[in-house]
Amino acid sequence: MSLEEASGELMNITRMTTHIVAVCARRPWLVIVIAGALAASAFTYNAGHIAIDTDSAKLIGEDLAWRKRERIFDAAFPQRADLIAVVVDGATPELAEEATKTLALRLSSQPGMYRAVWRPDGGPFFERAGLLFESTAEVARTTQQLIAAQPLLGTLAADPTLRGLMDSLSLMLEGVEHDPAIVEQLAQPLAGFAEAFEAVVAGQVPAFSWHSLFTGSVPAPRELRRFILVQPVLDYSALRPGESASGAIRQAAHELAQDVDPRIRIRLTGPVPLADEEFGTLAEGAALNASVMMVAIVVLLWIALRSLRLVAAILLSLAVGLIVTAAIGLLAFGAFNLISVAFAVLFVGLGVDFCIQFCVCYRAKRYATGELYLALRDAGGEVGGALALAAASTAAGFYAFLPTDYRGVSELGAIAGTGMIVAFVATITLLPALIAVFRAPGEPAAVGYAALAPLDRFLVRHRRRILIFSGAIATVSIALLPGLQFDFNPLHLRSVKVESVATLLDLMQDPNTAPNTIDVLTPSLADAAALAPRLEQLPEVDHTITLASFVPEQQQEKLALIEDAALLLDPVLRPAASKPPPNDDETVRAMAHTVELLERVAAAHPGLGVAAPAARLGRALRALTQGEPRQR
Repeated sequence: MSLEEASGELMNITRMTTHIVAVCARRPWLVIVIAGALAASAFTYNAGHIAIDTDSAKLIGEDLAWRKRERIFDAAFPQRADLIAVVVDGATPELAEEATKTLALRLSSQPGMYRAVWRPDGGPFFERAGLLFESTAEVARTTQQLIAAQPLLGTLAADPTLRGLMDSLSLMLEGVEHDPAIVEQLAQPLAGFAEAFEAVVAGQVPAFSWHSLFTGSVPAPRELRRFILVQPVLDYSALRPGESASGAIRQAAHELAQDVDPRIRIRLTGPVPLADEEFGTLAEGAALNASVMMVAIVVLLWIALRSLRLVAAILLSLAVGLIVTAAIGLLAFGAFNLISVAFAVLFVGLGVDFCIQFCVCYRAKRYATGELYLALRDAGGEVGGALALAAASTAAGFYAFLPTDYRGVSELGAIAGTGMIVAFVATITLLPALIAVFRAPGEPAAVGYAALAPLDRFLVRHRRRILIFSGAIATVSIALLPGLQFDFNPLHLRSVKVESVATLLDLMQDPNTAPNTIDVLTPSLADAAALAPRLEQLPEVDHTITLASFVPEQQQEKLALIEDAALLLDPVLRPAASKPPPNDDETVRAMAHTVELLERVAAAHPGLGVAAPAARLGRALRALTQGEPRQR
């Protein structure tokens, strides 16, 4: 199209908008009635069909190859979709295990709230066969430690009370009292007992680990952590589909901390909590933000127009246009998604700009002509073409999103682009009609800000330099574009203080719990076994897991070690007879005897590391014997 043809088309648009504005200004009530009927119909439709689909999976087009594979994979393994990962941290491995087992049992008793509840790191299978997944050397070391602890285990098995524990300690102390080489090995176990009994004396919950006692080492952070995977029943009609399920888990966790140990720490992460907290940001401060936005719009309109009648006309025009645009969006797509719902902000922000341009021009024409109808008609002729081009170019920009496979953005583009057309039509029809009905008073002075006139003159006088400077800035900016970096990690858009994000970042510190995994399907287990070593050679891959990983290696050697230990430990752990529960006097006597032995060990070996923990434990036990019976 030549420049002359383009100019002719613009003139045609200008004549058309002039005619439309003139007709609407002459027949304002007819226009208002038609607009009101249209808005009422749209509002009724919106009220019956309004919906926001919060399923983030639907934001991506389902025709993409990887989306098709994802749906097939999810259909084959439905238990992996829509999960809540419950992370349980305890002061000791035993407390973490007890809390996790109890919480999993409570959640499993609510099938109406949770479709599935399971433990990826525990449960009956690992309780029975977990030792087989350790190395042969580790299995040998563990069984040897258990065999060496036969005296302690046997005494506790026959008398699982505080008296039995004291008898076990006394037996150990008597056996090594005069052997410095062996007595030093008791330093760490005695320190653990001392810390536990000191907590009891102080009225606190002790954190004693039998795991540390038998292994002789401090538990690693991984050993203090347990997991529960929960597949909740989601309510996609709510802004946070998993809010009820997550809330029930947190309530159960709160009760569990009171029942088991207040130091139990339970956090939620996974796809559902992450999505819920992301969706929740839409509602956080929504009322306040909307109020602030409306106040800002009214203030801006007042600064530009200085007329409450014109402000009211614009707000009514925007309201009608927004209602109609929402109805078009619902009619086209059935529901808004988490991205397309932003059309409302775009409509108001851009639509109010159209209205301001029209009304400012109307004020200038009203001052020049002094007559309302002529001012409206002339304003339509002067800015109508510009508004039409602005609306068309803005709509085209939004419609450019349509070809993308990102369905959320595509629908936003369709609704927002159509909204620009609606806003333009409302600006040249309903707005002039409302201004004509409200009959705003004439302008007493020329429109504008006289104080800014020098700035206008400066810009005109130095226009060439300003254009050159702007061009230079643009050129430098373009030259810097190759160095522009894009952060593809969506986690960086979230607050690290949010529980689900903070927990996820914590899990990412350990390759065994990091969620950054890739699922690869192969025709057979043999193919998977052949592919795994090749993948592990990649620098991006920490390790691979196949189905074969769940079949322990060297089972015969490990089972032989376990069977040998079982032969020795079975009669120890299952004694023929058990002692009856002691009374308080019997418990105190057993504790006093242990205190005597501890003091003797501390006195006999003052230069060894065992002396200090033995003395600490002796003091704690003596204080406990002198305390209330309920403490014992």
